[in-house]
Amino acid sequence: MITIKHLSKSYIDPDGSVFTVLKDVNCEINPGEVISIIGPSGTGKSTFLRAINLLDPPTGGEIIVDGENILAKGYPLNKLRQKMGMVFQSFNLFEHMSILDNVTFAPMKLRHLTRQQAEEEAMAMLRKVGMAEKANVMPSDLSGGQKQRVAIARCLAMHPEVILFDEPTSALDPTMVGEVLSVLRQLASEGMTMLIVTHEMKFAHDVSTRIFFMNEGIIYEDGTPEQIFDHPVHSATKAFVQRIHKLVFEVDGPDYDILDVHSQMGGFCNKYNIAAKRDAADRITDLMIQSVMSTRYPFTLRLTYSEQYDTTALDFMKEGTDQSPLQQPGCDPQTLDTLRSLCKEIIEEPTKRGFRVKFIL
Repeated sequence: MITIKHLSKSYIDPDGSVFTVLKDVNCEINPGEVISIIGPSGTGKSTFLRAINLLDPPTGGEIIVDGENILAKGYPLNKLRQKMGMVFQSFNLFEHMSILDNVTFAPMKLRHLTRQQAEEEAMAMLRKVGMAEKANVMPSDLSGGQKQRVAIARCLAMHPEVILFDEPTSALDPTMVGEVLSVLRQLASEGMTMLIVTHEMKFAHDVSTRIFFMNEGIIYEDGTPEQIFDHPVHSATKAFVQRIHKLVFEVDGPDYDILDVHSQMGGFCNKYNIAAKRDAADRITDLMIQSVMSTRYPFTLRLTYSEQYDTTALDFMKEGTDQSPLQQPGCDPQTLDTLRSLCKEIIEEPTKRGFRVKFIL
């Protein structure tokens, strides 16, 4: 249905500097696919959708829709608007029109339906999203979730081939998110082709046929929900989907400020509600630095917490070696016993750059 080749988007700041949001985006979108687009804030997810729909025209590349390059000079925008609908996070309803008039406006103007035809179709779409009883009220009388459902009905009234959703639940009160997600689930079950920028990870996992993980202005990883959430290839993807938070220290010598390390680790544990792990993290850090790693400077110390798996880990990484510091001559057996008693598991693993000892707290 849609082929995107080398899509890019840049902006020129007032001082003349160039800011690139999309660098080199390539993908194919097939009929009936539900693609959730996830990734850190500021990585170009919303810009990607707006570029596809030419609301924010790209600065380079090609977008082929049904065999036609929509970036070619003279391509009729009205034709694109009828094929490709978009639902925004801020609803964008006409506040001076009733709900019914909001839904009938575009079909009458662009599809040239009579008012009777448009109203019949509009009521059918409003029933689909559970909003038929609100047909004659004004947008100001609706909740955020109801407004978003009307926005979806308005989009459906144009009979689009594909719908782009730009964070459709981000402006909603948490109690209203479910009603909008249920409509999206229904559309997915009916085979509607959809691209959805979302921060709702469970929804993305359960509903999508594919996931795009965007990072640094490109599609960093593209795969099924199982691949992206359970077996991500890239460390950036893994960190995002598992919601991994980390605190990193480059310990370069014996005069390193260890008191600051402890202070920051305490703040980290409090921030992510893992204060119960702090004592073990402090004691393991002191033992490793004073004993095991005391002759192995420089090394990297990292404290991580995964929200998805509720797992806290403390690891020590030494570059340029293929042997575990815990297995080196002179490592005190009593120290090893104490380290084992302070954690659930010790993982010793080689890496591309050296060797890592990880303590699962």
